[in-house]
Amino acid sequence: MKKVVFDVAALIARVVTGVIFLVHGSQKWDGGLAATGQAFKGMGIPMPELAAMFSTVVEMAGGIFLILGLLVRLVGLLLLINMLGAITYVHAGHGVLSSAGGWELPGALGALALLFLALGGGRIGIDGIFAAMFRRRSERRAAEEESTARPQRPEPSNVTTRPAGLTTPAEAPRVPRQPTEHRAGVVNDDDMRDIDALVSDEPPPHRKPPNRSDAV
Repeated sequence: MKKVVFDVAALIARVVTGVIFLVHGSQKWDGGLAATGQAFKGMGIPMPELAAMFSTVVEMAGGIFLILGLLVRLVGLLLLINMLGAITYVHAGHGVLSSAGGWELPGALGALALLFLALGGGRIGIDGIFAAMFRRRSERRAAEEESTARPQRPEPSNVTTRPAGLTTPAEAPRVPRQPTEHRAGVVNDDDMRDIDALVSDEPPPHRKPPNRSDAV
């Protein structure tokens, strides 16, 4: 809200100040640069011809530029120099009031030129349009540089990988336990009992006939 108020106030001040300077510059131009130079010479202004040309061009062109809002800070500096020269060489010795030839009008116009130099002319004008264009372009460029500088994340894959050094032990196949078979040349418990019976002169215990399933 404050920016909008400043922009509107700057626009009004620019237009009014520009019209005043444009009228004064047109008056000097219509009277002729030679006549204006002679008038400046009579007022004691140094280099009157050059000063007349500078004052006429700055006031006319500066007034138009202020109305359009173009190069407001530079125009403000030139108009401030012009008004300081007018106050110093023409109006300083006549007091304040313009009716007595004082510095009232050039002082007010110089103060406005100083404000334009310090604060600019607001966003409502050609300077504001160019500033908005450059700002958007710089923001777009900064966004592009940020997007290119940001590292790209790899796309997730369906295959899961395990960290190096971590392996899953392979499950050993479960093999059913096979029944023990009688092997030739191997002494089992029954044979040991027969040997013990022979050594002790006792008849060997009755041994059950082997199952056919075991013999097969």
